[in-house]
Amino acid sequence: MIKELTCVACPLGCPLVATIENGEVVDVKGNTCKRGAEYAKTECTHPVRSLTTTAKVNGGSSYVVPVKSSVAMPKEKLFEAMKVINSTTIDAPVHIGDVVVSNILGLDVDIIATNEVK
Repeated sequence: MIKELTCVACPLGCPLVATIENGEVVDVKGNTCKRGAEYAKTECTHPVRSLTTTAKVNGGSSYVVPVKSSVAMPKEKLFEAMKVINSTTIDAPVHIGDVVVSNILGLDVDIIATNEVK
């Protein structure tokens, strides 16, 4: 099977062509750096994404605080993670780096605040 991708590992946006056999990437063409080959392998076998959103804040100068995942997480878990975050309310004050949800969905990924709320 052949899969065509556009690499997002760096600003070049190389057009990639990945050859997949038995669920495994056996060849990648079109990348100008080794990050492109790694991106293609991950994207074709187990895609991951960073999650950015907002979480509700109680008693603060703002009703929400921007948050992000500490590391990229499996793409198929994003909607499930959003349900957990949307049902979470944290009390002010909130500081950059505060853990809003620890070990979300048991994935060893924390959801952390990326701004301050007084």
